[in-house]
Amino acid sequence: QVQLVESGGGSVQSGGSLRLSCAASKMIYCMGWFRQAPGKERVALATISADGILTYADTVQGRFTISRDNAEKTLNLQMNSLKPDDSAMYSCAATYESPCKLEATFHYRGRGTQVSVSS
Repeated sequence: QVQLVESGGGSVQSGGSLRLSCAASKMIYCMGWFRQAPGKERVALATISADGILTYADTVQGRFTISRDNAEKTLNLQMNSLKPDDSAMYSCAATYESPCKLEATFHYRGRGTQVSVSS
C-alpha cells in the first residue's frame, strides 16, 4: 500500500504560480499528477519515473514541472503561468507499472488539493 497526501493548493490570479506537494508513505517506480475539473473526467498531467523519465500532457508542457525527492518521499508539481482553465482538484498517484507514462494504470491515489485560478 502507498498512502499519498497532497498539499499546496489555493487560489491564485491568472499568470501566477503554485507549487503542489505530495507526501508519500513510500516512493515507487512511477508517480504522477492528475486533475479533475467539475463535470469533467480526470486527466493525467505529468509523470516521473524512478530513473527520471518525464512525460507531460500538451496542455501543461512548458508551464508545469514535475519532480520527485526520494529521500524526502515527496512528489512535487511546480505550476507557472496559470490560467483559469487550470482550476481543478489536483491529485497525485503512483503505480509500479512500466513504462511510466500518462496512460499508465495508477493503483494508488491521494484525495487531492483544490486549485482555483481567477482571471
